Amino acid sequence: MKTLSHVALQWALASVVSIAGASSALAQDVKPGDPAAAQSKIAMCIGCHGIIGYQASFPEIHRVPMISGQSAKYIESALQAYKKGDRKHPTMRGIATSLSDQDIADVAAYYSQSGKDLPPSTGKMHGDAAQAEALLKKGNCASCHGEGLNKPIDPSYPKLAGQHNDYLFVALKAYQTDNNSKIGRGNPIMAGQAKLFTHAELKILANYIGSLPGDLKTVPQSPMHK
Repeated sequence: MKTLSHVALQWALASVVSIAGASSALAQDVKPGDPAAAQSKIAMCIGCHGIIGYQASFPEIHRVPMISGQSAKYIESALQAYKKGDRKHPTMRGIATSLSDQDIADVAAYYSQSGKDLPPSTGKMHGDAAQAEALLKKGNCASCHGEGLNKPIDPSYPKLAGQHNDYLFVALKAYQTDNNSKIGRGNPIMAGQAKLFTHAELKILANYIGSLPGDLKTVPQSPMHK
């Protein structure tokens, strides 16, 4: 005869299997990202990311990141992190939570293809390149972000080369931020890496990385874009 505890255990296991099956079914509902389907979903993106030199004012003034040419898997990962609250930025959290998982996949696919016919991006070097290269070695940045910091070893890691230096500085500082409801990023690997450096060193790194040639671009788009 089955005891009450046996019955309870079987019920609990059945519930877990049922939940897992439902989660799997939901995950299967998300199709590979479709750039064409994203045409009607990027209105909230182009107001910032479709304007060359556009500056945000939170948490400090900086140019918004270039996302055209970025890896689709990374864009998906970043938007999901904003959606879950692992990345704390009120505006991006609001946008990400308004998107379904399919919307995120489509938007990510769109921006990964955007600007491929444009020349590589690169910024102007400010500061001592040798010092910056020593800091890069200290952080072993290329071990994840790849050759020239433009060929990540995993598509869920971002391309960094040529990204706006002021944005990179703000992003790196966010990984150092704890116990703040509006600012911060919860990636433990990057948090450990960023905390190896002072703010002055992070600025040197950001300036150098922004001067490297890379795939990232801002593709101008009108708010009336369809």
